[in-house]
Amino acid sequence: MAGRLLVGGENQTLVLTISDPEARNAIGPDIYAAGVEALNAAEANRDVRAVIITGEGSNFCAGGNLNRLLNNRQQDPQVQADSINAFNTWVESIRLFPKPVIAAVEGAAAGAGVSVALACDLVVAAEDAFLVMAYANVGLSPDGGGAWHIARHLPRATQMQMLMLGERMKAKRLHELGVISHLSAPGDALNTALQIAASLTSRAPNVMASIKDLCNEAVDVSLHQHLENERQHFVRNLHHANGGEGIQAFLEKRQPQYR
Repeated sequence: MAGRLLVGGENQTLVLTISDPEARNAIGPDIYAAGVEALNAAEANRDVRAVIITGEGSNFCAGGNLNRLLNNRQQDPQVQADSINAFNTWVESIRLFPKPVIAAVEGAAAGAGVSVALACDLVVAAEDAFLVMAYANVGLSPDGGGAWHIARHLPRATQMQMLMLGERMKAKRLHELGVISHLSAPGDALNTALQIAASLTSRAPNVMASIKDLCNEAVDVSLHQHLENERQHFVRNLHHANGGEGIQAFLEKRQPQYR
C-alpha cells in the first residue's frame, strides 16, 4: 500500500499521521500534497487551534523513498525538481501556518523526516529516538530546509557531524542542544504532544499567530524593524477581544476564555 497521510484529531488539535509503516513512513509527492491540503483546511477551521505531525508505528519518518529516487534518475531532472518544489511547499506551509505545530517523534526521523520535524514549532521526541541526516551517506545533499534549520540550531562542528558525516544524533543530545523541546518516555511522544497542545489551545489564537510571525521574521530583520513589528502586534492584540479577556481574567484570578 502506498504511503498516505491520516487525518484525525482530539479536542481542538488536528493530528496528521504519516502512514507507511512498512517503509518506515517514507514520504513522497502524495503526502506532500495531502499535508498542504490538510493545513490549508485547518487554517480556515476555527475549531482547530494546534496541529501535531507524527508517524504511524515505531518511526516518525524515514525521509524519501530511495527506490523512487533511483527511478527519478531515469527521468528528466525536472521530475525531481518538481518533487522537491512540492516538498518545499509543505515545509513552508508548516513554518508559516498561523497556529502552533508540534512534531511527535518516535524511533527514527531521517533525511526529509528531519526537515519536517524541524519545520515545526515544537519537537517532542521519545528518549530513545534519533535524528539522522543521511544524505551524504548515499551521495546526496539535503533538501526541504534541513540544512537551513540545522545551521540555525546547532554549533558548526555539530552541523557537520550531522550533514557531512551523516551521524545519528540521539534525542537526548539534541534536547540538551535545544533542537528538541520536550522528551517523552518511549512510546509516549504523541500523548506528550497532545498534552502540550492542550496547553497551547487554551491560549489566545491571535497571540499564538503573532508569536510565530515575530519569531519567523526575527532572524532576517534589524532590531529597529523587529521593534516596529512587535509594536504593531502588541497594539493589535491589546485591542483584540482576547486582550481584554486575558487581562480581566488575570485580575479576577480566573481562567480566561479565549475565542
